[in-house]
Amino acid sequence: MRSEKEMYDLILDTAKEDRRIRAVYMNGSRTNKNAPRDLFQDYDIVYVVDETREFYEDPAWIDRFGERLYMQMPELMDQMQGMETNLDENFGWLMQFSDGNRIDLHVQSIPYAREHITEDRLCRILLDKDGILPEMPESTDEEHWVKRPGEIDFLCVCNEFWWCLNSVAKGLWREEVTYVMDMLNLHVRPQLFTLLSWKAGRLTDYKKSMGKSGKYMKNFIPEETWERFLRTYADADIGHLWTAVEGMCELFDETAREEAAALGMSYNESEAQGSRKFLARVKELPQDAEEIF
Repeated sequence: MRSEKEMYDLILDTAKEDRRIRAVYMNGSRTNKNAPRDLFQDYDIVYVVDETREFYEDPAWIDRFGERLYMQMPELMDQMQGMETNLDENFGWLMQFSDGNRIDLHVQSIPYAREHITEDRLCRILLDKDGILPEMPESTDEEHWVKRPGEIDFLCVCNEFWWCLNSVAKGLWREEVTYVMDMLNLHVRPQLFTLLSWKAGRLTDYKKSMGKSGKYMKNFIPEETWERFLRTYADADIGHLWTAVEGMCELFDETAREEAAALGMSYNESEAQGSRKFLARVKELPQDAEEIF
């Protein structure tokens, strides 16, 4: 596997040798001092160029980066599926190489790069031949730090959690496993995740990022809480799903009460009690039942 130095040398030498490339900047985890370092970190690289068309119409130039196992061209895929794109502004190749390294490489026009580079604080300019890019502050993940919730945000997350369990309950009774999985993971779990993120934010003075999909959350909440959260992930067995749902309810209710007290907010306890009463009733409901209550 090529070393980090070898990869940076390749990326920068390519830019220095190609007159069409006027600047290079990088974003992603490699610019984040708070992100753990490991062998799976991508190189998220942008070449700022005079014209992108020369690069995407003759893509053989990317062969210089190494032997590829496979790759994706997201903007081209979007265009092929009828989505609005402008390949003359931004075009990319996401490349997995046979030595284990990965580069997510984009070429951007100068106007496009100058307009969008400041949108991501996790950005570092590696090369600027002509001084065309704006001066960037030190790279930081501050914009991804957990924000202290307002009371409306808190009440809405709680309401969404308890209300959507209604659909989970009927799906479990009907043994519609795929429907239950979608309701749990697309509607209910995100509310629990948000609540736990708020707890982590409070415990870290709202100065930490949980990372994509909450991958760093385990570092900022009690180990017992994290283990309980992991146990809410279940397989396709109906009994296991019921156990997971009940675990989610217990964890959410306890955490919501704790956060409401810590933040001086209201928590609708009757809403939680009503939802859990409905769940408990549906769980014991026989398959030949003709009414719920």
